[in-house]
Amino acid sequence: MNEQATSRPDDPVQGSPSTEVLLAAEVFDGEPGCIAQARALADRFLARLVSEWLAVLGEHTRSDLMLAVSELVTNADRYSHGPYLLELEGDARRISVTVYDSSTALPVLYSPDPARLGGHGMEIVVALCDRLTAERVPVGKRIRAEFMLST
Repeated sequence: MNEQATSRPDDPVQGSPSTEVLLAAEVFDGEPGCIAQARALADRFLARLVSEWLAVLGEHTRSDLMLAVSELVTNADRYSHGPYLLELEGDARRISVTVYDSSTALPVLYSPDPARLGGHGMEIVVALCDRLTAERVPVGKRIRAEFMLST
């Protein structure tokens, strides 16, 4: 497992925003169980964010973030041709879920249609997060979902 983390500074400088964040990342290769492993990484990350950074999670934040992780990792697993990276970053104000994969094809955002079979993953992520960005990067693409936390 390739996991990294930084801790909250004990004595932040008063008046200036901290550039320190909690970070966790793991590379997945598409083997069975990857989505469950990604969700477990996100769960551990949220527990640390709450205990070490005193982040306040809203009533649905945990379930929304876990579902976004599942959808983004499932898409990377389904549409890329190689390993993909899940990166979680956060502080007491926000959390971002970023997935890098080898495909340069940006996701298609369909209009909501309950009669459509499939193609609802990005629709779900857009509904759950506060901001979604997708862009091509040298290794393929990066999709980032951002969640603002209660203060």
